[in-house]
Amino acid sequence: MRIALTMLAAPFVLASPSVAQVPAEVEAWRLSGLAALKERSPSLEHLTFDMESLAISKASTRVEDTPIRMVVMGEAYLQREKSDKPNRFVCLVSDKGKVVLTFFTEQ
Repeated sequence: MRIALTMLAAPFVLASPSVAQVPAEVEAWRLSGLAALKERSPSLEHLTFDMESLAISKASTRVEDTPIRMVVMGEAYLQREKSDKPNRFVCLVSDKGKVVLTFFTEQ
């Protein structure tokens, strides 16, 4: 009986968000995005990606002369002094891993 319960519970434990780890690239984008946003809005303290909504797609396109190799979309939370609003974002990443454009919009 214990073995059967353990086998039934295993898929739920493995699917748990706490098991998933943040890819290093995502953390690098978060830090560079936060630094850029703080230049415009010094009161911004936190930028958190909703990892379940994150979609990372490879691309092979250009914006004028700049190659775009990855598009990242999802939901993020921008926390200022007294507000925490969910935002959708699109981020374009060049072939060298540099963030070319990040666009946020409130839902």
